[in-house]
Amino acid sequence: MKSICVYCGSAKAAHADFHLAGRQMGRILAENGIRLIYGGGKTGVMGAVADGTLEAGGEVVGVIVESMNTPALAHYGLTRLEVTATIHERKARMYELSEGYIALPGGFGTFDELFETITWGQIGLHQKPIGLLNTRGYYDLLIQMLDRAVDEGFIFREHRAMLSIAAEPGALLAQMQQHEHPVEAVERWMRQD
Repeated sequence: MKSICVYCGSAKAAHADFHLAGRQMGRILAENGIRLIYGGGKTGVMGAVADGTLEAGGEVVGVIVESMNTPALAHYGLTRLEVTATIHERKARMYELSEGYIALPGGFGTFDELFETITWGQIGLHQKPIGLLNTRGYYDLLIQMLDRAVDEGFIFREHRAMLSIAAEPGALLAQMQQHEHPVEAVERWMRQD
């Protein structure tokens, strides 16, 4: 993987451990020569992951929607900042630039981006690795819900296994580098007969 899109929250009030994890994730990406693709913001975990990447000498491409391209929200110290007209164009551009995806702790936007990316993998639109950084057990209940969905027959086990999960950035990246897409499960899910 030469580029990874990181989805994460921009809230300033989040626990300091989440900001630290974002900075560490950015540093790990830079140390592995992986370009960070993200939402272009300077606040919260979003700003921390960009700063961590830049501080370690990495390349950062932000993709921000025009309405958020303000001095209060946008990170103007990036390698490159792209501006899109709509949120849908923003998500499509981040998807296009990335060879893998990681969700750090965040809110509705992060959940939306994570699940859209997983769904696209499930239906065969991509075979890229997807990771979840479970800092402070933030995603524990979500992981339980995914496992419940498997137990109830709504998600194939192979599709659930597409999501790499770890509490530490280095361990997560290592898992993602071993990713094997469940092509047979996709074909079973999308069968036409």
